[in-house]
Amino acid sequence: MGQSCVHCGEDCGKNPVIYNEKPFCCHGCKTVFQILNEKELDQYYRIQPMSGIKVENTDIGDKYDYLDNEEILEQLLDFSDGGVSKINLFIPGIHCASCIWLLENLHTLNEGVVHSFVNFPKKTLSITFRNDEVSLRQIVELLASIHYVPEITLDQLDKKEGKNYEKDLLLKIGVAGFSLLNVMLYNFPEYLPGGDLLEDLFIKVFGWMSFILALPVVFYSASDYYMSAFKALKHKMVNIDIPITLGIFTLFVQSSYDIISGNGIGYLDSLVGLVFFLLIGKWYQGRTYQALSFERDYKSYFPVAVTKIVEEKTISIPIKNLNVNDRIIIRNQELIPADAKLLKGNANIDYSFVTGESMPINKKEGEIIFAGGRQVGSSIEMEVIKTVEQSYLTQLWNQDTNKKDTSTRLNSLINKISEYFTVIILLIGFSAGIYWLIYDSTLAIYAFTSVLIIACPCALALTVPFTFGSTLRAFGRNGFYLKNVDIIEHLYKINNIVFDKTGTLTINSKVKTRFIGSELTLNEQRIIKSVCAHSSHPLSVAIFNSIDIDDLIEIDDFKEIPSLGISAIVEGKKVNIGSRKFVSGKNETETKATNVFVFIDDKILGHYTLGNIYREGLQEVIHGFAKDKKLYLLSGDNDSERKNLEKYFGTETTMLFNQSPTDKKEFIKKIKEDKNNHVLMIGDGLNDAGALMESEVGLTVADDIFSFSPACEGIIESSKFGKLYNFINFSKISMRVVRASFVISFLYNLIGLFFAVQGILSPIIAAILMPVSSISVVAFATFSINYFSKRKI
Repeated sequence: MGQSCVHCGEDCGKNPVIYNEKPFCCHGCKTVFQILNEKELDQYYRIQPMSGIKVENTDIGDKYDYLDNEEILEQLLDFSDGGVSKINLFIPGIHCASCIWLLENLHTLNEGVVHSFVNFPKKTLSITFRNDEVSLRQIVELLASIHYVPEITLDQLDKKEGKNYEKDLLLKIGVAGFSLLNVMLYNFPEYLPGGDLLEDLFIKVFGWMSFILALPVVFYSASDYYMSAFKALKHKMVNIDIPITLGIFTLFVQSSYDIISGNGIGYLDSLVGLVFFLLIGKWYQGRTYQALSFERDYKSYFPVAVTKIVEEKTISIPIKNLNVNDRIIIRNQELIPADAKLLKGNANIDYSFVTGESMPINKKEGEIIFAGGRQVGSSIEMEVIKTVEQSYLTQLWNQDTNKKDTSTRLNSLINKISEYFTVIILLIGFSAGIYWLIYDSTLAIYAFTSVLIIACPCALALTVPFTFGSTLRAFGRNGFYLKNVDIIEHLYKINNIVFDKTGTLTINSKVKTRFIGSELTLNEQRIIKSVCAHSSHPLSVAIFNSIDIDDLIEIDDFKEIPSLGISAIVEGKKVNIGSRKFVSGKNETETKATNVFVFIDDKILGHYTLGNIYREGLQEVIHGFAKDKKLYLLSGDNDSERKNLEKYFGTETTMLFNQSPTDKKEFIKKIKEDKNNHVLMIGDGLNDAGALMESEVGLTVADDIFSFSPACEGIIESSKFGKLYNFINFSKISMRVVRASFVISFLYNLIGLFFAVQGILSPIIAAILMPVSSISVVAFATFSINYFSKRKI
């Protein structure tokens, strides 16, 4: 054999293409290698040597001209506004860690690419790019030039991707099922006493008929296993489909030999049954994953509510009840839940949640604003033009835009076990086959194929997603929502908890307010309420609710400065509402209350005194956490509530007051300097965004408007706050279920191998037991989590 191509690993033949003293099988592979090296992306080859795909044709020409068509672009793009667009592309060529690394570094190949993210199981690439620097056509041509050719089809334009694969799988199951029934019928005499007395002519006829029916099963129904095994071997990898492929071909070759030589009818019933039950198991796993995904995307899993205008009054409704033509109010820092038209107000939309670009885009009345944007400034009124897609919003929340380390030890362990599992099974299978070939050749084929088929890491691989997936659903049903399954393992490791005070420990809607200063006129109260109406901060909400006036005034130039206050121009007058320092420029004085000062038209009118009412269940939550975790309290307010807080936290808990958002972030960073510290931050999405992002896990408490921050990993409904300790503690139960599932999976494989190596287990029984192991682990995990969640949450 000649030299292997540095890029794709193919044989270079007698006359390799040489570049930099390295051999390539063709000029296409050399060109890709050249591009990657010029852009200093040669790490692609260090992650996994020879990981590229053979470039069959580098002549792109005008193949992608149609991507310049505006009508087609509108159908393909998921988002396009403010000079930034976003698209999801299906790329079947994604196959290894090198592919992921390269595709997530597309910005190095073209600076017009802002962000790219690979979903490896779905083989999709999400790309955010600047329209004025690169077009979609140029991006697709770039991908094609490095031979990651996207599939852009009419199905994708109609948003029907994913359907063809399931249809193809069901067809393969149908073919295998039809053949199995008939092959078993032809082999029926073999199962009965005296079957060996059947005339030779019948045996031969039944054998050949079974052989003909087995051909479409072997070469069509089982083809996915061969393709997967071939790709793995091509890239010098070992996966679970290799022993399955060996088992299928061993049974087929032996059975073909028996039938052709006239020695019997072989093992075609076992072979066809094996493929049928493998496909059934594959279909079951796929459907179960879809069920988990469906519940996550659509069944009220994503907790966002919105303020709707009904007969000139405002009410809060879940976004699932939002319909086309509904009028909604979006306040400062609130998320836009559906594509909508701007009716009134000054819209400055921050699309960083969607695109990663944080520069707000100004919108005029009548313009369309996409879902996922966040209003910066005063409230705006909008009309919904497209129904809400919870899956789209969930997808946005799941994007790793804040670049936290979400890797988990469990996933690393499973990947390591799976890596060696197949190699060990192959060794055991060959050893058993050789042993019985020497001592009893009639058992050799059963021993070899049964070992290859029955031992499977699938049950092991399914343990974590199904245990944690069931936990996620149990949490969701009880008002606690997590970003993804990996967060549960991070919650399990938490040993430091940092609390914010206002809006986290206190109840916004029940804050006692009293104004101290000159008596406010009706118009001054109206001005204060009109400005507070544009803010979702707990203190602004409390003041807004305390003023009993219905008609509000339009305001201009609204601004909200975290931890300081809000300002606006109303009827030509400058209005500042916030801390003493924000309003007067003077530092806070010693006080026993939370004060919010009011400045209107060059005059400080006085201040609101707010008395806090703490959330129900706070005592139990703090008492539970204090058993094995270190607690901290960080507040942007003064220390007027210290004595009340000490009743809950005790005197030894670190409490810091007058903390800015930067102070909170730096405090958490300091705790994390000790690598053994794992920090959970519980706060609000606006003032605590930096601290939430800095912590290992960030949680927000959601009151009337279920707003959230892209920085947080979880949201808890305010009414469920008293169960917070139960939720966090339940992660320990989830980990115990994972460990128990691991034991079940290992025991299953050990017991299965014990019988398989003895040659007393037929391949068809092994094929039935293989998916049964996965089903049993899924059933155990689901039942256990459901059982314990009803008793512990």
